[in-house]
Amino acid sequence: MEEILQLKELLLKGDIQGSLAIVNELEEMSRDDIINNIRSYAVILLIHIIKQQAEHRTTRSWDVSIRNSILEIRAKNKRRKSGGVYLPPEELLNTLKEAYPQAINKASLEVEEGRFEPEQLEQLVGRDEMLNQAMQLILTEN
Repeated sequence: MEEILQLKELLLKGDIQGSLAIVNELEEMSRDDIINNIRSYAVILLIHIIKQQAEHRTTRSWDVSIRNSILEIRAKNKRRKSGGVYLPPEELLNTLKEAYPQAINKASLEVEEGRFEPEQLEQLVGRDEMLNQAMQLILTEN
């Protein structure tokens, strides 16, 4: 809110350069918020595909969680007015990579009732395989 008041003040003074700097800052803050939101859903998505892979099974709850995470990631990534996406595939993959450590930590508590340390679980499922599967699920339209 402070930035908007500052922007108003700069516009009233006719300071276009200062106003544009505030607009750029607001734009960056908005994009960061979207990326953080996508990362949160990516953690949930990864947790459940890690559990599926490690336990060689699935549950209806995991399936629904995966579908909902995919839908939310797609929705958050879509630019409403201008079309396109906030994160192209390469940046989306980087966001998944950032989410992966948190996902493997959380999944290690749930897979086989916490039997594995995160490092052991990662060896069991394979980081790259999990990231590729998540990307494929997100990018494939149903």
